[in-house]
Amino acid sequence: MRFSIAPMMDWTDRHCRAFHRGLTARARLYTEMVTTGAVLHGPRARLLGFSAAEHPVAVQLGGSDPGELAQAARIAADFGYDEVNLNVGCPSDRVQEGRFGACLMREPALVGDCVAAMRAAVSVPVTVKCRIGVDDQDPEAALDALAGAVVAAGVDGLIVHARKAWLQGLSPKENRDVPPLDYDRVARLKRARPGLPIAVNGGLRDLDAVRARLGEVDGAMLGRAAYTEPALLLAVDPALFGVPAPAPDPFAAVAAFEPTIAAVLAGGERLHAVTRHMLGLFNGRPGARAYRRHLSTHGMRPDADLGTLRAAVALVSRDLPETRAA
Repeated sequence: MRFSIAPMMDWTDRHCRAFHRGLTARARLYTEMVTTGAVLHGPRARLLGFSAAEHPVAVQLGGSDPGELAQAARIAADFGYDEVNLNVGCPSDRVQEGRFGACLMREPALVGDCVAAMRAAVSVPVTVKCRIGVDDQDPEAALDALAGAVVAAGVDGLIVHARKAWLQGLSPKENRDVPPLDYDRVARLKRARPGLPIAVNGGLRDLDAVRARLGEVDGAMLGRAAYTEPALLLAVDPALFGVPAPAPDPFAAVAAFEPTIAAVLAGGERLHAVTRHMLGLFNGRPGARAYRRHLSTHGMRPDADLGTLRAAVALVSRDLPETRAA
């Protein structure tokens, strides 16, 4: 069984991943999507750099040229990533213009070529994150075709967002909510291809929802719920893996994370670069709103430091049990 936290643009940067690692040692973390052009021609250290404490961590690549993806995958593997994932699910206009993301659901043979090129370039696992189809595609035929092409290319696993993507008429945000979920379609794919590791993504709001799917597939990927309600990640290791969480509660998690934040501040970044990912940590506790307000107001200041964070945490009650972590 594999549990992972989804790649999310503007959210799962290195600071977010370091924070999440302090809440779960077992979840696999993913980078934001990085395009092949950025990897090949951009500031690689800034785009791909990460802490060894983040392992296991995967990089998600966006692209559709097999040769460029092979080069980018090799570069990412040299950085030390544990997995290279190909984005075949993002529906944004920018991604469509670059001929990658969800629009590749229409070109399963090309996706297969991309996977084959990456598999030949690296020794780490190569996976694909996809939708069940796009626009007016039949999800039965579309997902079968995509799975068949990547299996033939040697893919190591498939992560399926159990919704269609509508490339015209819906925004990326709407594409995460409006198209109906079809977990049964993903379960049927697993039954048809029992040898293919398959994880499901989309609409999973808590660990109960994750457990409900794990009898059908090999793993689950949590997205927005993990980001907006990060305290639930403290339950991942004990509930899903039978081992203690890295910290007993959110207060201890913040205290353990302070040295990492101090290093970020010493490197010249502002407190907000880290704490913007921590705003939802105390949701459901008395004082959570005051905590968020304090960090949102004072954490943005150039002189904000660990004292600013501690002052925010001091506004939260320690008396109630964590109702959001189960």
